Amino acid sequence: MKAVQFRMTLPVLTIYKFSVSTHQIMTRSLEKRTLLLFFLLIMVFFSCDSKRVFEEHIPLKKGVWNVNNMLQFNVPITDLIAGYNVYLNVRNGPEYKYSNLFLFMNTIFPDGQIARDTIELTLADYDGRWLGSGMGSVKFSRFLFQKNVRFKQAGNYRFVMEQAMRVSDLNGINDIGLRIEKQ
Repeated sequence: MKAVQFRMTLPVLTIYKFSVSTHQIMTRSLEKRTLLLFFLLIMVFFSCDSKRVFEEHIPLKKGVWNVNNMLQFNVPITDLIAGYNVYLNVRNGPEYKYSNLFLFMNTIFPDGQIARDTIELTLADYDGRWLGSGMGSVKFSRFLFQKNVRFKQAGNYRFVMEQAMRVSDLNGINDIGLRIEKQ
C-alpha cells in the first residue's frame, strides 16, 4: 500500500504595521501613570499638612552658626481664638560635636513687648547616637517649644533665635526652622 501525501495550505496572515510601536504605547502609559502618581503624592503631602500656619527654615552658610548671626522669623497671626503649637526644627550634620544645642529665643509681640527664653534641645543620646530622623549623615529633629499657645494680639510676631553654646562659630548646624500649627 502506498502512502498518500496530503498537502495542507494555510491562509496567509497579514500583519499590519502601525505608526506607533508597542514600546511607544507602553512608554506613554508609564509616563501617564508616573505623572498621576506624582500629583497624588503632592496632594497627599499638602493635605496632611493642613494644620500648618507657618513653616520656614533658614540655611546656615557652610553649616556654621556664628554667635552674632540671629535668625529671624516673621509670623503673621490673625486668629486669636485658636490654640497653636510652636516647633523648632534643627538639621545637623555629623561634624556637630555636642549632644545638645542651647539657644535663646526672643519673641517680639506686635506691640513691641519681648519675651526671652533659654532652650536646650537634645540632639543625641548618652551613647552619642543622633536622635533625629533621616537617611545618611544629616539628621532632622523637631522639638515642641510651646503647646496650645493662644496669641493675645493680632499682627506680626517676630521670633529671633541665637545660639547660646559659648563658642563663636558652631559647626555642624545646617539649618534652623520654625513651625507653627493649629491644634
